[in-house]
Amino acid sequence: MSKYDIIVLGSGPGGYVTAIRASQLGFKTAIVEKENLGGVCLNWGCIPTKALLKSAQVFEYLKHAEDYGLTVKDAKHDFDAVVKRSRGVAEGMSKGVQFLMKKNKIDVIEGYGKLKPGKKVDVDGTEYSADNIIIATGARSRELPSLPQDGEKVIGYREAMSLKKQPKKMIVVGSGAIGVEFAYFYNSMGTEVTIVEYLTNIVPVEDEDVSKQLERSFKKSGINIMTSAEVTKVDTSGKGVKATVKTSKGEETLEADIILSAVGIKTNIENIGLEDVGIVVDRDKIIVNDFYQTNIPGYYAIGDVTPGQALAHVASAEGILCVEKLAGHHVEPIDYGNIPGCTYCTPEIASVGLTEKAAKEKGFDIKVGKFPFSASGKASAGGNKDGFVKVIFDAKYGEWLGCHMIGAGVTDMIAEAVLGRKLETTGHEVLKAVHPHPTMSEAVMEAVAAAYDEVIHI
Repeated sequence: MSKYDIIVLGSGPGGYVTAIRASQLGFKTAIVEKENLGGVCLNWGCIPTKALLKSAQVFEYLKHAEDYGLTVKDAKHDFDAVVKRSRGVAEGMSKGVQFLMKKNKIDVIEGYGKLKPGKKVDVDGTEYSADNIIIATGARSRELPSLPQDGEKVIGYREAMSLKKQPKKMIVVGSGAIGVEFAYFYNSMGTEVTIVEYLTNIVPVEDEDVSKQLERSFKKSGINIMTSAEVTKVDTSGKGVKATVKTSKGEETLEADIILSAVGIKTNIENIGLEDVGIVVDRDKIIVNDFYQTNIPGYYAIGDVTPGQALAHVASAEGILCVEKLAGHHVEPIDYGNIPGCTYCTPEIASVGLTEKAAKEKGFDIKVGKFPFSASGKASAGGNKDGFVKVIFDAKYGEWLGCHMIGAGVTDMIAEAVLGRKLETTGHEVLKAVHPHPTMSEAVMEAVAAAYDEVIHI
């Protein structure tokens, strides 16, 4: 039996990053993967979706070339080529992870891994043992009883990335990050898209102002939006699919070629041996302490299978912290209140910290500042004036409580707020830090200035 210091189960952005950091720290490390290195994120999630969205964005630019004083005649798209480019990007990233495994001398064990008592992992009949086993098996598209996925007419995000034929009409159920990103992509490609959202606002976890702005932008782009609406049943017996949608006004039937179910995720914790080992699970999540140890010594869990935010960067951070703790380093628990969230539709969304509503509910006396990109020189020059930056500060101490952005490139701007909050930066410090002009990022400074009644450009 092969013996390791650490075996990692799953090679997504949680698993492979954990394995690399473990190897750097001197642990003899192996990683178990049943499919492709890089997991869902690199192969079917974060990375290839961004490739699809980039193609959509370029196509949008071509269609609006006249706005920039340019002439592009008869701009067309090749749906198959767009999908093929996305798959190529994913394959390149997966090969990159293969290289990193070799570089860091990590043994890659291909096959389906199952936990065994006594700190062992069975991979398709072969047993391996380790001093520490880290579970990083991730998650998949969640299925609703009223919306069973058949992979053809009712699909999840995985099928949505590699359809053989572009649908003429699509219903997207759920308006979280996955739902709105695919809604934007398919609408840009020419598909008639309807979003059905159970709650009162699309992107419901975001600040209400952001949700309303995205709804305006999407409607302007021709996307149909139904909020406070629920798909109660689907009929796939005909050529396309019919969805019965319950709204406050009653029921109505929508017809489409395909329904994309984007109603969240389901953790991959079945049939991996949790029950055999005795690892405690609650509400579809493995229970862990601040350093990702389960109730059974020697077994750890990180990423989507644990109660933290189901985000790639969270899984990576958890894995690094977990193995650094095992190596005896002084580490502090992750601050889950300072995790940025990003959505890559157009306009992009990025946020960190408390929404305005949450800050008020917590009893803070707040200062709120908002700077529209319509007043930004860089946004005007780029032709991307939709959106704004919104900041929220505690009026008493100047603590940066939250930052919410919607607009072009804001997913690359949010790190300023994350770092500022980490360093306990006050509003006045942000305001006095000179920001470059003309940039989109100076909108952060301008929003802070608005919060403190010092704004110049609005």
